[in-house]
Amino acid sequence: MDPAHAAPALPTGLKASLCVSAVLLLALLLINQPLQTPSAPQGIVSFQLAGSADHAEAILTSWQTDGIGWARISLWVDFLFIPVYMLALIHLTRHFTRDRPGIRERMSARWVRALFTTAGLSDVTENILLLNNLNPPTDAMTLSATLCALIKFTALTLGIAGLVIIRASRRHPLAHH
Repeated sequence: MDPAHAAPALPTGLKASLCVSAVLLLALLLINQPLQTPSAPQGIVSFQLAGSADHAEAILTSWQTDGIGWARISLWVDFLFIPVYMLALIHLTRHFTRDRPGIRERMSARWVRALFTTAGLSDVTENILLLNNLNPPTDAMTLSATLCALIKFTALTLGIAGLVIIRASRRHPLAHH
């Protein structure tokens, strides 16, 4: 590869936030293992998307006493994960747009950052609702947590799609100017 067109090194803040995000994600995946049951095949994600108190109660029953403790740990670790993944995604947005001087790319980047912020705020709200829904679950808490989870997943998906579009908009690699 021509050194003049080589991609620049990742900024330190981006590297650090990506590494910490990866470590916390791995921890969450490991914590989620004992939460996977026939009633909750996706573990904590099944609880996030339960939608009704009856479904949430079935999930909690399948977890027994130990599972509920793991669910609490998962939600508290997720509180640490939220600002880290938000920071990583915002750093990534900044990195992907640093050689994109166009107005459209800058406006798109603002929307992408807003989507990532929305995802993080929805995730915090969802965790609070889920912690309050552990005993006993109610339809209002369960449905509210499900809606927050759907907002979070949608905002993350659209934000990541926005990053792909921003990078593809001019079809040239990151380069030093």
